[in-house]
Amino acid sequence: MMFWEIVELEDGDIALVRENETEPMMKIAFSKEARERLQVNHIEIAKVMIGAGMEAVEQMMELGEDFEGSDDWIDIETPSETLH
Repeated sequence: MMFWEIVELEDGDIALVRENETEPMMKIAFSKEARERLQVNHIEIAKVMIGAGMEAVEQMMELGEDFEGSDDWIDIETPSETLH
């Protein structure tokens, strides 16, 4: 069984890390303004975001969906797109 940990990194980013590993699977970074508004709640918000993402992946795997190479795949590296 694989265990995951949600940790706050030294730079303030929140990361999902596989137990006993150092390289994060993913990171969530909040802007300075967002952190000021959320105060200590940014960790709880990140947990909800990670949970929703893992749920989505699980549903895609159950349905056998493969978005690789599909037009439906969103390139998260493209900052010019607005996602709703």
